[in-house]
Amino acid sequence: MSVWSELRLLLKVARPGFWSTAIWFYLLPLGGSTAWQQPEFWLGLVYVTLPLGLVIYGWNDLADRETDQLNPRKDTYLFGARATTAELRRLPMWIAGVQVPFVWAFLLIIGPKVIGWCALLATATAIYNLPRVGFKNWPGVDMLNQVGYLLVFVLSSWLNHVPQLPLATFAFGALFAMHSHLFGQIMDHAPDLASGRRTTAGVLGLQRAKWFMVALLTAEALLVWKGAGDLWIAAFLTGGALFFVADVMLLWKNRVYSPGEMRFFFLAWNAVALLSIPWVWSTARLAGKGI
Repeated sequence: MSVWSELRLLLKVARPGFWSTAIWFYLLPLGGSTAWQQPEFWLGLVYVTLPLGLVIYGWNDLADRETDQLNPRKDTYLFGARATTAELRRLPMWIAGVQVPFVWAFLLIIGPKVIGWCALLATATAIYNLPRVGFKNWPGVDMLNQVGYLLVFVLSSWLNHVPQLPLATFAFGALFAMHSHLFGQIMDHAPDLASGRRTTAGVLGLQRAKWFMVALLTAEALLVWKGAGDLWIAAFLTGGALFFVADVMLLWKNRVYSPGEMRFFFLAWNAVALLSIPWVWSTARLAGKGI
């Protein structure tokens, strides 16, 4: 395999389509600060893209090879790779190798406690992807495992020397990670059923899974409104809940999305996430500084 082909594979594995959410999470604790003036800010920002993506999604690809072969949205930079057996054999070496310089730098900046952070990240990822008994095989529990994404909040606060986020924002982040995961399961409904994998969305069925999305988005909107006083972000989340109401009652109902529709939804979300960054940073409400 050529160097270029290997780099393309790693980029697909790291799922650039998911980076906007990781960046959004990384920036939440930093609202109202001047953290961007320090080199450690940029170190962390780079880490939550490709390096962190390789850990989370690369491990997932190692566990999901058979399912991924049936998934029409794979083999893209938005949704991940469809790797061969030979490519997957090389993947653990790349995952570990990319982490080394960042962990070394984090040790210098943060100190030994970052080892605990790395251990939690590895544990959450491993528990989710264990063969047969991993959390991904247990409907309901697969959603709770997404709380591990809150580690991005913790790393950002440590690296940039700012206080940890308020409890309400942590709760919002947990629900947000859950609804993002559930939406992925809704999109993967057909290939998951074909491979025999049991997920929350698969057990609920498409329509009830979409109603669950409505409940999660509504809860997030209430948390942002009442906990952070951000009416605009709450309104956007409410709009998302209303979209899924229309989806389940009028639009797709019990039908699966086409690959083109999936791409559109993800590109639209990436655009919204990136465009909202200046607002979230300047108001700093979710960071507990703008109330």
